[in-house]
Formats: sequence, C-alpha cells, structure tokens
Amino acid sequence: MTAPISSAGPAASGAGDTDHDRLPPPARLAYDLPTWKEITHLLLNLPTALIGFVYVVSVLFTGAALTVTVVGLPLLAAGLTGSRLLGRLERARARSLLGVRIDEPSPLPRNRTNGWLNRLWLTVKDPVGWRTVLYEFIRLPWGILTFAVTLTSLFVLWPVLPFLARGLANVDRAMVRGLLSPSDELERRIAELESDRGVVVDTAAADLRRIERDLHDGAQARLVNLAMGLGLAKEKLLEDPDTAAAMVAEAHGEVKLALQELRDLARGIHPAVLTDRGLDAALSSVASRCTVPVKVTADLPARPAEAIEGIAYFTVSELLQNISKHSGARSASVEVWRSGDRLLIQVWDDGVGGAGLEGGTGMRGLAERLGAVDGLFVVESPQGGPTTVTAELPWRDRTEGSRAGTGVRGRGK
Repeated sequence: MTAPISSAGPAASGAGDTDHDRLPPPARLAYDLPTWKEITHLLLNLPTALIGFVYVVSVLFTGAALTVTVVGLPLLAAGLTGSRLLGRLERARARSLLGVRIDEPSPLPRNRTNGWLNRLWLTVKDPVGWRTVLYEFIRLPWGILTFAVTLTSLFVLWPVLPFLARGLANVDRAMVRGLLSPSDELERRIAELESDRGVVVDTAAADLRRIERDLHDGAQARLVNLAMGLGLAKEKLLEDPDTAAAMVAEAHGEVKLALQELRDLARGIHPAVLTDRGLDAALSSVASRCTVPVKVTADLPARPAEAIEGIAYFTVSELLQNISKHSGARSASVEVWRSGDRLLIQVWDDGVGGAGLEGGTGMRGLAERLGAVDGLFVVESPQGGPTTVTAELPWRDRTEGSRAGTGVRGRGK
C-alpha cells in the first residue's frame, strides 16, 4: 500500500508535490481555478459536516446505546460501515477540490469461514470506521467556522480571500490526511490476522467434529458390536463350543478392523511416521497410497517447526487424494524444498486439469488454511492439464520457532 502523502501545503517541497497530491500554485491576489476550488470546498464544509455529524450521532450513538440488546451490535456495525462510505465521499471531495489524492483503506476481511459473529466483531473494531467518526465530529465546528469566514470574506475581505482560503484549505488537507488516510501496513495486517484467527478456530472445530464423528460411527460402533459378540460367545461356550469358536473368530476379525480404523484415524490426526522420521518419509508414505505413481523429492537441510511440518503434510495428502479421485493422471510428482525463509511445496500431475479455487471447497479450504499461517496457495490447471499446485509456508525453525516473513519465491518445473 502506498504511504499517505505527508505534505501540508504549498510550502511543502520535494516528495509531497507528486502526481498523487497535486498542490495548487502559491496563493496570490488573482482568483485562479485552484482558489475557486478551495473556496467551493470551504463553502461545502458546513452542509457536509452537518450530514456527517447527524449521521454519526443518530446511528452510532443509537447502536452503542442498544448494545445491551440483540440489535445493538449489528446496528453499530452497520453504522461503522456507513461511516466508511462517508470517508470515501470526503476523500473524493478532497481529491477533486483540494488535489489531495489518498489511497483507499483496505477493505475488511470477508472470509466466509469466519462466521457472521466474527465478521460482526471485526466491523465493530474497524479502525477506519472509528477514525471517520472522529473526523465527522471535528468537522462540525470547523465547518461552521470555515463557512462563516469564507462567506463573509466574499463580501468584506475580497482582496485577501485567496490567502485566507489557502490557509483554511491547508488545514482541511491536514485533517483529511491525518484521519481519512489509510494507516500503515500494520493496520491491514491486524485485520488479516483477526480474520485468519477465525479461520484457524473454525478449522480446528471442524476437525474435532470430524474426529468425534469418525470415532462414534467407526471404531466405537465396531467395539460395541465386538463386546456384544463376545458376550454371546461366552454364553454358548459350554453348550455349543463350535458356534462359540466361530463367534470368537468373527470377533477377532472385528478387532483387526477396529485397530485399522483407529490407525487410520490416528494417521489423520498426526501420523507417527511424520513425528518419528520427518516430512520426507511421511510424504513418501502418503504417496505410496496414491492410485497414481508419484515421485517424491524433498530437499530440506533441517526439519521445520512441527506445526509447519504438519500443515505441509496434510496439504500434500489432500492434493494427492484429489489426484487419485479426480485427475485421471498417469503420473504425478511432489517436490519440497526450502528457499530462504520459506518452505516451498509443488505438486504436479499430468491429468485432465480444470482444477481451481472456485471449483469446490477442498482447494479453497487449503488456500484458507495456508493463508491463516501467512502462507500462499497457487493453482495452475488449464483444461487438458497439466496441473501444478504451488504452496508456500513460512519456515519456522524447530528449535527457535522464529516467524518468517512473506514474499513470493518459486521454482519452475
């Protein structure tokens, strides 16, 4: 995001006088076009300030007063969303009449997986909306002052009005830059991280529900049937040993199936091979279960942090499942390597292509999970293939746990 222009008026020099912030020429006795624009802006200050002040008082104060009720927070959030619109209109007015060109603030994250309550809370905490509210409060007394001075000067202080207009307009420029400019990158990152935290929480909750469902419908149900079968075998042990033996044999088969289901479930939580032998061996193991021949290449000088290692494993695992089910491929490959402070993953197949983030929840879910840890997820899959999926994660050392930065680095096939 481009930094806000910081020049304060015609006295500013150098970087302030750019295409992004076209400063008017120095004030003089003659009434040129920039002077008339400044006068127009000052005369419009009062009506626009009245509209903004009435809005924030009526909507936001009402929402704040009703926060103890069900409608309070939604009304407050709607009011702050509207204040963002007021800020956009004020920036447009300053751009056309004062030559102040300011970047628009980043929009609030609207991740579908966050849940409406989390999105509501993000809107209520929106710093851009609250700064606009502060701007509208300050504008009312300032708008009255500038309107009165400018209107009076049109009839009384005509010769010096260009200088008065320039001074008052420069204060307006400073207010717009100070309160309506997007803040630094930190504000955007805070909003993104708030959104990402919601993704992580929702994903963890979904995984817990999946584990509970798998235990209830799979191993638990099988063990219940096993207990009942062994109970019946016990009753027939004396009166019908052959039937009891057959029932015990059947129960033995059920035990094997239950153990296999528990192993599969444990592998889905965190495979033992990943903990014991690292990402290379774990990816080779999951590749061996793919219906398509997969070549695995891992070039890692050390093991990353456990959380990053787990995300990398499950990302590749899901991508290989997609290849097995949907690609129609004859061969595939997995490459994993470290580049600077990033862990790079590239999964390729020669299938039919046509995969994308918009095609279903699987790919989109992977992109959201990687985004939640400051990662990237890129899919290149033209119709007819081949498909190349590149995933990028921050490298965190297993011992130091250092956070990595962002940055796109890739390697061609």
